[in-house]
Amino acid sequence: MSPFLAEIIGTAFLIALGDGVVANVVLSKSKGNQGGWIVITLGWAMAVFVGVYCAGRYSGAHLNPAVTLALAVKGDFPWSQVPAYFIAQLLGAMLGAGLVWLIYKQQFDESTDADGKLAVFCTGPAIRNSFYNFLTEFLATAIFVLAVLFITKPATGLGSLDALPVAFLVLAIGLSLGGPTGYAINPARDLGPRLMHFLLPIPGKRNSDWPYAWIPILAPLAGGAVAAWLFALLA
Repeated sequence: MSPFLAEIIGTAFLIALGDGVVANVVLSKSKGNQGGWIVITLGWAMAVFVGVYCAGRYSGAHLNPAVTLALAVKGDFPWSQVPAYFIAQLLGAMLGAGLVWLIYKQQFDESTDADGKLAVFCTGPAIRNSFYNFLTEFLATAIFVLAVLFITKPATGLGSLDALPVAFLVLAIGLSLGGPTGYAINPARDLGPRLMHFLLPIPGKRNSDWPYAWIPILAPLAGGAVAAWLFALLA
């Protein structure tokens, strides 16, 4: 399998299972409705496990532009391949979000909670403050990427054997640091599904909150780059 296709498939698994657990919890007339934050964070951790385990041997399982950028800054990944990985991750995220919409279409049709429908696809702040929202995503991503760099061997990304520790890492970040902004920590994870929310014929949906969208894109990229720099100093 080509690395490009592996990044699409791995990211699609990540989003299908990650956004899927959010849909299960927040949409009415779903059997997991009101399952709570622990269900969501555990579901996202397992989504990361599946995505990394499946794509690791083929592409290094970046599945996240912040990881790709960090590896390029660190010198472990060629800059020439960065745009292709970014595109694959975005396409995979859009594909995964489309699958969630299709699977939960009846619940989307029945739900009257427009904010909940948006939350299935993308993140939003608990308290809207651009400075602190950016800072939260920046620091959470820096912690995530720095820990990933310590977990993995010097190479181009994650191997399948790294799937479980990275899943535990995502679980820890979600439980501990996810409250303020919903822990996007991945530009593709937020932008791809947000685009699908905008494009899909979801009845009763609200706007896609584009004024906030720059934060879960730029803050994780900045956090990933700084994490690579810190790792070079510490390792």
